[in-house]
This record gives sequence, structure tokens and C-alpha cells, in this order.
Amino acid sequence: MDLVTEAHGLAKDGSNTQGVYIYRPAASTKTHGERPSKRRKVQPDNKKQQTKPHPFVPLLNGDERKASVELRYNVYQQLWSDQEAKIQDVLNDVDSEVLENVSSFVRSTSPETYDDCIPTALITVGSNVSSLGRLLAKLNDQLTAEGEGGVVILESGDAPNLKTTLKNIIRAAVTNTEGNDGYQNFLTDREGPRLLGYDLDLLGDYVKRKGIKKLVVAFRDSEAFDPSMLTDLLSLLSSWLDRIPFTLLFGISTSVELFEGRLPRSTVALLRGRYFEIHGASNCVDRIYERLQGEENGRFWLGRNVTGLLFEKSNDYFQTPEAFSRTVKYAYMTHFFANPLAVLLSDEVSVDMQRDKLCETIRNLPSFRRYCEYLLDEASIEQVRTLLENDEFLFRHSLEYLKTGQQRMRDIFQAVKAIHLCLKSLNNFKNSTIPDLSIRALSGELQDSTFMNDLLGGLKTLNSFKLKEFFAITPRTWTDRPEYRKIREDLEVLMQTYQGSEPLRSEYDNHNSVVSTTVVQQRVRLNKSKAKLSQENQEYTKIIDRIHALSERYFVETLVKPQDLFLHEAFLFDMKNPLKETFSPRPRFAIERALSNPFDYLISSSERAEARISAQQPATAILYQLYLESGAIVNVYDLWQAFYAVFESEQGDVCDERMIMALFYRAASELKALGMLKSSRKKVDHAAKSAWIGL
Repeated sequence: MDLVTEAHGLAKDGSNTQGVYIYRPAASTKTHGERPSKRRKVQPDNKKQQTKPHPFVPLLNGDERKASVELRYNVYQQLWSDQEAKIQDVLNDVDSEVLENVSSFVRSTSPETYDDCIPTALITVGSNVSSLGRLLAKLNDQLTAEGEGGVVILESGDAPNLKTTLKNIIRAAVTNTEGNDGYQNFLTDREGPRLLGYDLDLLGDYVKRKGIKKLVVAFRDSEAFDPSMLTDLLSLLSSWLDRIPFTLLFGISTSVELFEGRLPRSTVALLRGRYFEIHGASNCVDRIYERLQGEENGRFWLGRNVTGLLFEKSNDYFQTPEAFSRTVKYAYMTHFFANPLAVLLSDEVSVDMQRDKLCETIRNLPSFRRYCEYLLDEASIEQVRTLLENDEFLFRHSLEYLKTGQQRMRDIFQAVKAIHLCLKSLNNFKNSTIPDLSIRALSGELQDSTFMNDLLGGLKTLNSFKLKEFFAITPRTWTDRPEYRKIREDLEVLMQTYQGSEPLRSEYDNHNSVVSTTVVQQRVRLNKSKAKLSQENQEYTKIIDRIHALSERYFVETLVKPQDLFLHEAFLFDMKNPLKETFSPRPRFAIERALSNPFDYLISSSERAEARISAQQPATAILYQLYLESGAIVNVYDLWQAFYAVFESEQGDVCDERMIMALFYRAASELKALGMLKSSRKKVDHAAKSAWIGL
């Protein structure tokens, strides 16, 4: 009865039909806006601070000393930092010319100079795609440092439609100088009605407030932009030229004609400017390699196999200089991380650091064995015995020969550079690039190559004027020889006594050849003979013969095979497989091999491990091999029956069908995840193959 009365009372006050309720929370002891208390984590006093592991690990079966590990790491850091600075110098030098031209164009142009058209720079990048990013970053630094403006870089993904593109342009222009916080403040602190994020009035106010003279909008991959969106954008930017000083930069990977063909003529008429070209990546990569390998203070070099792999990758596909540098860095890191002999390259290494394990490692080197065989042929038996028994003597001897080997490597690359310059001066148009010559020199084949035949043959035909140019490009190790100095002195004496205006020529020069004709049996024969030489030309011929003999002897002594040098394992990295497996991996081949021949990777004690399909194999491998025997589509039930038969034939009555069914479903899911199996649209109860082995 009380419940009925209470309900009747509630109905009287009308609360059950009330449309609005007022929520009054309970009183809280915390003031408004106060953050909740946070439980602080207290570390126990007995917990020790964990030390960061060293990037390099001890080698020599863990017996390498910590000081040696630290030296290997330090010399790697120092050496690569020096090489990285050289790479950056090359990139800056390559970009300097086009950067200066583009920067001058941006500063000197305006809509007035181009009859109210948008000033536009078309930059073809070809294969050197990354160079445009470096160029735009440096141009932006110049403009922002001088307070003239900035560069807004647009990717194709930033421009799905016109509104989003305008919003990205405005945001990038403001954040370029003000940062993200400044952009938000700029939107909120602006006087007047609040504008939308894609309204160019925002950008106009920003340009007026900052006094910006040049606002560069760069389309990095212009071919990937939607032509219709680009047309609308350029038309809109053209209408704002009187308020916003736009300058456009288009990065073009194909050609200017193809780029213009994608746009309407009315849009192309809105643009006017200049065309710039960035050199290809191959030239930049060659210069980087030459700088890293051919320096006079070099301490470490990449061998023939690694060099061949680096340029094989560059020829197979477009490779940016940054990608090339990363591959070289990996080669450096591999050597210093995994080779205990790399500690010998440190300037801080001393005899006190020698240990039995390191000396034992040196004695097991192939170059050490060849060196001992050489000493035995020279009857230095006592020295060989001392090298094998005395660790201190071996360590001192190794440090001395290490410096000798490094100097021989420097001489090799100086000779390579000299050969390259000489072939260019002789107008030899064969493919005589630094990488090609280096690969032959690192394999010990340059001495007997056609390059050397062309060089030594062309040397005999040089006149006295060309010979002076040849002297200017000869390496210092060549010019320091007494015989070379004597030849130059004799040539100077001869040139002082010679009063003619024409250069002196040797008897090997074609100008000193006389061609006569004779008729024998109504056939014309050409007879080539030497003209009579003057006394000065005869003396000059003797000088040429002496230079030819000295040059031939120099190249024979210098262009030795690097693998024959003692301790070349310390300063020459020539392992091709680590680089090839890392930068040219074949994951599909490895997966197919693991599934079709799982016991190539797994250990099995079963006698039937060599069987093609066995229950001892993983379930996924069994299903994959059955999958290979099927056609383009396969009935799932038939596939299940074949899968179950593999286990039933080996396990008999103890075969658990439910467990095998679970293995079947898991194997099918894994093949589907690998992209080899998918549901068939033609038949519901069938599965379709989506990959074939070896393709």
C-alpha cells in the first residue's frame, strides 16, 4: 500500500513526465581544473642502473679486450665521419652551380618582368631525384636567413583536391618561419572575421605582416599531380599575384614537352620562366667513389667485389647518391664490426695491446702464409721462425707492413687517376671511367688491359706541347724519381735550344710518316715510311723513349694485385655476399625453398627426412607441396583429403582427425597470409592459386 501511495505521489508532481533534468554532482574536495593525483613510481634502492650495451661486441671467441673493442668502434666512427664529410662536399659542389642559377632566377624575377605571368622554373632531375630535395632545402635556408621569404614543398600526396592543397600551402608557409605554435596563434590572433584554413586571405595577411618578397611553391614530383587540380590551382595563384609574390618550381623527371602536354594551353600561358637541368646521379656517384677511394690520406678501401656490386646496382636501376652512400657505410660498418684486425687501423694501437689471440689470428691469414713463403724463397728462415714464435716481433712487424700496404693502395689509386686523366688528354673515347679502372686495378688486371696499351701507345705520339700537359697530371710518386727529373731537365734544355714555332715531334707521330703509292699489276699499293727527322726531333724521340720505358716500369711496380699485400685483410674489405644479401635480398626464393624443402633449414632425426612429402614436415610445408601439384583452382575438400592422407599413411589408427583439421586450417591461413592462396570467386568451395614457384 505504501508503494502504491509513493508511486501515486510521484505521478502527482509530474516528475515522471519531466523533459529536462538538472545534474548536481556531489561536492568534491578538489578544486576545478586540478589534475588528479598521480602515483609516483619509486625505484628500489638496491636496483642498479642498467648500462647501455656497446654497439660492438668482443670478437676472437669473446677473448678480445674491451680496449680493443673500443678502439675498433672509435676508428670506425672517426673514419666514417671523415668520409661522410667528403660525400657532403661532393654533393654541395654538384648542387652549387644549379643552386646559384635557381637562386638568382628567384631573386631577379617578378610578375612585372614576365607581363603578369607567374615566374616559373622547370627543373629536370632525371635519375637524380634526391638532388631536388637538397636544392629546395638549401634555397629555403637562403631565403629564410635573409628574411626574403621561403619555400613551400608540395608532394603529390599533399594535393588530393584544391581545398586541401591550399590549406597545405598556407600551413607550410607559416610554419616555415613561425613553427606549429606560431601557425595556431596566427589563426586565432588574427583580427576580423575568422577565415577558413584554405582561404588565401590568410596567406596574404601573412605575406604583408612579414614583408615577404619571394614565396616559392615547389612541386617536387610534378608528373604525379592531378592535371585538373593543377590547372585550377595555377589559375587561382595567378589571380593572387598582385597580393602574394608567388614563384613556382616544377621538378620534372621526364621532359618539359611531356609536362606541358599534360596542361591546357590556357594554363601554360599563365607561366613564364626558365629551364634548368640537374646532372644525372651516375656522375655524382662516380665522384663520390673517386673521393672516398682516391684520397692521398686514405686508410681503408673497398675491394673489387664490393666495388663491382656497388656499380652493378647503379647500372641496374636509378640509385640516388644517398642510397649509394648508405651502401658504402654498411660496408664500412661490416668490416669494423666483424673483423678483429680492424683495430690495427687505429692511430692509438700500440705494441702493449698485442695479445696471443690477435697474433694467432694474424698467423692464420692467407696473406701471412704467402708472406712467409716469400721469405723462405729469399732464404730468410730465421725471420720466419721469429714471426711464428715471437708475438711482440710479429706485432711490430705487422704494424710496419700495414703502413707499407696502405701506401701501396694509395699509390694504386693515384696511378688510376693518372691513367684516367692521360686517356682523356689523349682523346681516348673508350669507357675509361674511374670505377672501371678501379675495378681492374683492384683485381690486378689493369696492367695487362687495353687501357694501358692505349696509354703507352699514345704516349709515344705526344708532341712537346702535349708532353707538358702530361707532366702536369703525373702522380707525385712518379715525379719524385731521379730518372724522371733528369728527363725533364733534358727536355727543358732541348726546348731552349730549339727555335722553331712548331712543336717537336717524335718518329712515332703520324706527322713524320710519309705515304707513297706504287702501281703493281694495275693495283695501287700504299707504302708507309718514316720521314727524315731533324736533329731536334731525333733528340726528342730519345726523350720519348725514355719516358715510355720509365712509365711502363712505374705502372708494373705500382699496379700490383692488392690481395698479394701482407695484411690486406685489415685495410681492404672485399666480401661481396654480405652486401648482396642485404641490399639485393631474395625473400621469395628463400620462402619457397623453406616450404618446398623444409629440411634444408630444419634438423630431423627421421630416416624419411629426404621424402618429398612427409608427416615429419611442418604442416604449412606439406600443404604448400600439395598446392604445387594442383591447378589454377583446387577443391578445398580434395586438398583436405590429400593433406589428411599424408598423416593417415604414417600414423594409422592413432591419427587424430580433429588435430589434423586444425593444422590444415592453420596452414591454409599461413599460405593465404603469404599471398599464395585466396578464395575463388568462380566456385565457392574452391581456392585459387595466386603465385607459382620460380615466377
